[in-house]
Amino acid sequence: MENKIKVQVPVMAEIFATGHRPEWLFWVGSAGAFDDRYKKVTREFAKILSWLKTDYAVLGAEESDSGDVARRAGNEMLFQMQALTNIQILDMYEVKKIVTCCPHDYNTIKNEYPDLGGHYEVWHHTQFLQKILDEGKLNIKSDLFSNKTIVFHDPCYLGRANNEYDAPRDILKIIPSSKVEMPRNRSFGLCCGAGGGQMFKEAEKGDKEVFIERTEEAIATGADIIATACPFCMVMMTDGIKYKNQEDRMKNYDIAELVSMSLGL
Repeated sequence: MENKIKVQVPVMAEIFATGHRPEWLFWVGSAGAFDDRYKKVTREFAKILSWLKTDYAVLGAEESDSGDVARRAGNEMLFQMQALTNIQILDMYEVKKIVTCCPHDYNTIKNEYPDLGGHYEVWHHTQFLQKILDEGKLNIKSDLFSNKTIVFHDPCYLGRANNEYDAPRDILKIIPSSKVEMPRNRSFGLCCGAGGGQMFKEAEKGDKEVFIERTEEAIATGADIIATACPFCMVMMTDGIKYKNQEDRMKNYDIAELVSMSLGL
């Protein structure tokens, strides 16, 4: 879809220099900054933030990796180095509220940074959108997906790790379309296979790779779209769709993309 609006994303250092303290920090994350596919999600969520006139900023070049993968891979020293550097920068800018599209960064900053002195109010982008929805600021009337069937894949670090299953589904409910669930969903959902640093290593021997099994479950529902809410899940589901030769029939979109497209942004 052609971009209809261009957004000038505010950078924290520039905004802070004026004496203003943005209400929200949009934590982009490594995938959101460097992965070509997830850069699109970053842009779409930034457009939503601007459309909502949200008072926010990003760290830009001052943002480092959250350290999630380093800790999952067993490199505790690297994790603490990355986390402490981030905490120092966040505190320097007096950050109080953080929103991110990555459940891995969400989990790490929310639940693990406090042990190192970093205390922030952290929201996943689907929780943020749910908040806006509850405030009556998100009304979608578009029929763009009215003839499509959407199935949602639960990210492990949003669901099982943080018990958040309703926010993404509440957002999908307001997008005119048909919704289905895979047999394994919510707390019983099957991992995409990328968490815990698995995305950066060769698959272990087994009957079938996890992402293939999960994609097959999604295909079996008859859905046209796999909705995801995590950069790792997006990589694995997109690869699964390609592996199963379903690219002409099935697409993978992040919930932020579905909202942005439905709003005509």
